[in-house]
Amino acid sequence: MKSSRFMLVPAFLIAGALFAQDAQVTPLMSKDLPECPGKEGLMITVVYPPGASDPIHRHNAHAFVYVLEGTVVMQVKGGKEITLTPGQSFYEGPNDIHVVGRNASTTKPAKFLVLLVKNKDAPVLIPVK
Repeated sequence: MKSSRFMLVPAFLIAGALFAQDAQVTPLMSKDLPECPGKEGLMITVVYPPGASDPIHRHNAHAFVYVLEGTVVMQVKGGKEITLTPGQSFYEGPNDIHVVGRNASTTKPAKFLVLLVKNKDAPVLIPVK
């Protein structure tokens, strides 16, 4: 398991650069899902510094977001912008385009947990123009 965790580090360094500028993306766990051939579950935490925001992107995955600290604003294309506080959750489907992802505060960081169910070895995040 240790070797697979080290293999995740370069992918997360790249993904971290695509998330909010200066966001801290920390891999927690990756697990093949044998009942769903070719799929894996991936758990990460993301810390947005004050005022940080994501570029428009998609995950090509089921993404389950749970806010741990602070306040985040999320929106997928065609959906309503929502503000989430600790204990609240958000979902993005494989075809959703994430148009808003930002820290609502300009003075405090925000932290959330993300569980992704995705194709094995697929990128975590894909920029959308």
